[in-house]
Amino acid sequence: MAQEKTTSQVATTTPSGTPADAGSRSPSPSPSPSRPGAGVTSGGARHASLETERGNTRIADGVVTKIAALAAREIPGVHEMGKGFARAMGGLRARVPGQQTEDQTTQGVSVEVGERQAAIDLDIVTYYGQSIVEVTEAVRRNVIERIEGMTGLQVTEVNIMVDDLFVEGEPQPTTAEPRVQ
Repeated sequence: MAQEKTTSQVATTTPSGTPADAGSRSPSPSPSPSRPGAGVTSGGARHASLETERGNTRIADGVVTKIAALAAREIPGVHEMGKGFARAMGGLRARVPGQQTEDQTTQGVSVEVGERQAAIDLDIVTYYGQSIVEVTEAVRRNVIERIEGMTGLQVTEVNIMVDDLFVEGEPQPTTAEPRVQ
């Protein structure tokens, strides 16, 4: 994933939701003059900071990851997220009662969060018969809108890997049934 850039090649939307010019551009100035600071918490997790005259707000990478995952899943045409092995393991964990983990919620999402910017990588499975281009552009727009709107971070890029197609009625690869229930 790319580190923070002075220019970016991302599709953005205008306030009305229509695509804006996706050419190279300089990042827009932040609405508040004080938004510095990505740091490391005592546990080693990175976070973004929003500093104001009334206090500081920190946003953990995990929060940005979860926003991206939920935003991607909001788009019709996204069947699942994650690579094949991760999806299989998630399916196996889902069969064990009480084993829903954070990994299932954010499966298929990787983020890099800097002081003022974030870059996102997504692995998705789309439905057969739908335009992959349209689905991925809708995912990209929604992820950018949600992250920028909720965190104030500028999203420099959203890279999407379509890992598989879901075909309705086709038997899906299953994980081995547990021998003991």
